[in-house]
Amino acid sequence: MNNSELILVKTRLKMRTTEEGGRETGFISGLRPNHVFEYSDDGLLRTYIGDIQFEGQELIMPGEEKEVLVRFLDHQSIRKYLQVGRTWWVHEGARCTGEAEMLEIKFPATK
Repeated sequence: MNNSELILVKTRLKMRTTEEGGRETGFISGLRPNHVFEYSDDGLLRTYIGDIQFEGQELIMPGEEKEVLVRFLDHQSIRKYLQVGRTWWVHEGARCTGEAEMLEIKFPATK
C-alpha cells in the first residue's frame, strides 16, 4: 500500500494505564488497533483499522502520551469523522486502551 491511498492523521495519543483498563505492556510502531469515533447505546457503532507510526523511541508504554501518525485507508465512510480537534478512542477488541486527538490531517491527492 502506498501513501497515495492513505489518510495521514497527526495525532496526540494518550494511552490508558493498566489500572485504567489499558494495555499491560508497551507496543512498537506499526500497531493496528481499532479506532472508534462514536458509540451506540449497545456498544461500538463501527470501527476503523489504522496503524500507529512513531519515531524516537522503541515502545509506547501504558499511561504514556505521544504525538504519532495514524494511517487510515482512504474510504468515504471515515471522512465524515476527520476534523482537526476531534477526539476518538483506540480499542484492542472490546477494550478501550487509549484516546487520540487529531492535530493535522492530510488527505490523499485526488486523481
